[in-house]
Amino acid sequence: MSHAVAHPPVTGASPNLGLLLLKARTFIALILVFAFFAVAAPNFLSAANMVIMSKHVALNAFLAIGMTFVIISGGIDLSVGSIVGLCGMVAGWLVLYGIDFGLGWSIQFNTFEICVLVCLVGIAVGVVNAILITRLNVAPFIATLGTLYICRGAAMLASDGRTFPNLGGNPEYGSDTFRLIGAGSFLGLPISIWMLIAVAALAAYISRRTPLGRYIYAVGGNERGAALSGVKVNRIKLFVYMFSGFCAALVGLIVSSQLVASHPATGETFELNAIAAAVLGGTSMSGGRGRIGGTIVGAFVIGVLSDGLVMMGVSAFWQTVIKGLVIVAAVVVDQAQQKLQARVALQAQAALGK
Repeated sequence: MSHAVAHPPVTGASPNLGLLLLKARTFIALILVFAFFAVAAPNFLSAANMVIMSKHVALNAFLAIGMTFVIISGGIDLSVGSIVGLCGMVAGWLVLYGIDFGLGWSIQFNTFEICVLVCLVGIAVGVVNAILITRLNVAPFIATLGTLYICRGAAMLASDGRTFPNLGGNPEYGSDTFRLIGAGSFLGLPISIWMLIAVAALAAYISRRTPLGRYIYAVGGNERGAALSGVKVNRIKLFVYMFSGFCAALVGLIVSSQLVASHPATGETFELNAIAAAVLGGTSMSGGRGRIGGTIVGAFVIGVLSDGLVMMGVSAFWQTVIKGLVIVAAVVVDQAQQKLQARVALQAQAALGK
């Protein structure tokens, strides 16, 4: 009959256009922010500033990638900033002193070994977070808030609150290349950017191409349903918190290398930037939804915003306020997207039923 092939109502065009704009909101925000600071901030488009900004974006992107996995699984990790500080102090200690067993006997490490040990520290904190959440049934917010304080305190205790300076390393032990992690470049790009590309590619592959990635989404979307279907929920949560700790450890290494010094307060509020980048990139705080690519774009938005505000001379206090507003706005827009998606789905079902 003729009415069976009638076209869907025209009213669906507007919601579909709105949904498309909401899905592309991160790219739109990046274009707008970049264009604004290109005009308003002097020397924003200079080559030197682009290099500096790319390094800042890389630091936030590392943390945001790990945070994305955690949030998709239905959790949160507030400890990443303090893990950065702790791992930076561990790196500084190993570069300067190695491991001293007393009686004149110590072990010194080359740069690669230092990197491995520091990453293991970050992963170990992730394991602690996962055990608190999965075995002791502590809420992720409380568990990671506790480890935030523990790691920050441990970083302070490592040097009594002082800085480990002059991390140039020792050629005799092969640690003199430590500074290249943050200051070196390859084919015109900083090494930290190459590290980010590798981690982002790995994370994207895991999330889109492996059973592990599908299980992470399943746990965040419906944890009980995932468990009933045979997914090892506790193992999935263990992985995401370990991966988040690993990403934070990389940032600790990079920051210490860039500054050629380690300070226990390094990484304060870094977790806020990571959450902002993930949420702005489309990761749902309710879990089960998010993309690594969107998170990378979100990290660029936060990085451009931060550097642009600094170049315009905006107070650090106002920068914090603006970042908070960005997080709130991102969550509000995410909720609007979910409601519009549900509306479009209902309209599609109604059209098919006619």
